[in-house]
Amino acid sequence: MTQLKTPYYLINEKKLLENLKIIRQVRETSGAKSLLALKCFSTWCVFDLMREYMDGTTSSSLFEARLGHEKFGKEVHSFSVGYSREDVRAVAKFADKVIFNSASQLEMYQKDVRGLKTGLRVNPGISYSHFDLADPARKYSRLGVIDREKLVEMLPLISGMMFHFNCENDDFANLAKSLDHIGKRYGTLLKKMEWVSLGGGLHFTKGGYPLKEFCAKLKEFSGKHGVQVYLEPGESAITDCAELVTTVLDVVHNELDIAIVDASLEAHMLDHLIYRTNPKLSSPVSGSRKFMIAGRSCLAGDVFGTYKLKNRLKVGNEVRFADAAGYTMVKKNWFNGVNMPSIVVRRLTGKVEKIREFGYEDFKDSLS
Repeated sequence: MTQLKTPYYLINEKKLLENLKIIRQVRETSGAKSLLALKCFSTWCVFDLMREYMDGTTSSSLFEARLGHEKFGKEVHSFSVGYSREDVRAVAKFADKVIFNSASQLEMYQKDVRGLKTGLRVNPGISYSHFDLADPARKYSRLGVIDREKLVEMLPLISGMMFHFNCENDDFANLAKSLDHIGKRYGTLLKKMEWVSLGGGLHFTKGGYPLKEFCAKLKEFSGKHGVQVYLEPGESAITDCAELVTTVLDVVHNELDIAIVDASLEAHMLDHLIYRTNPKLSSPVSGSRKFMIAGRSCLAGDVFGTYKLKNRLKVGNEVRFADAAGYTMVKKNWFNGVNMPSIVVRRLTGKVEKIREFGYEDFKDSLS
């Protein structure tokens, strides 16, 4: 590991496997299939492992759908908030199910997807999210069909529905109540469907989550309405399986000590900046010394967070940020021309592989 040049994302397949085994357990116990949400994690160098435990992929764009088809295989669900006709015709070549966000898009493109399984996203008017930014049922939400009468009108054109209404929901009681609400409001419509997707945002791989009750509820919902249930785990599939490994470049002082590392919050862990959260540290160990850790870009707010550490950080020290898989590599960018972290995998065998290194040519070719 000491021979690897920082910064790099380090994916640990053993930790990934822990999540995947839970996903398989849910499938075997409840009958619900699981599709990897590529909007969260598209790093295909570990798809060979994930493919053994999951049923396919779900996408939010043409490129994600194509990647799922080419690199993951198995079942491909294609969704987009807004398709162009060119997108739909391209997606139709490799998607198993095409899901539309609105009745108008379904009506517009139904002939282009003739012969495929089609679905509609439904906005049930309820949701679970810690952030308004990520709330699918927020005021004026454009996500999904709200008008039940219009949904009824579209039933002859679809074989399934998607209810994506959660974001980081680890509250099983809330989910159970929500499923009862959906069953009550849409049950007569679901009985005419073949399948239903409950979307992602369900944190069922979290330690202590009531898996037995979760599986029983999914099985009950599926049986009551006669539908194949799909889950779309993103973060639940890859939570806690990766780190962003960095090196301290400098330590400055402005009322408190500030360590500057060779990575950037904005460029390499953007979600934390967007949601104003702070990543946890894998190392160094915690203690009583207060340290701010900041990125190397020129953005004043490029700050990972303020931490209490056992020892004072010095130039050359290694700093590891935890849980660096979900919504990190898919959002990394070239702001400031800051060097892009390499992608490294520790395989199940313990072997460490550097999968991809980025350089100046990649930066140059990202624009023209």
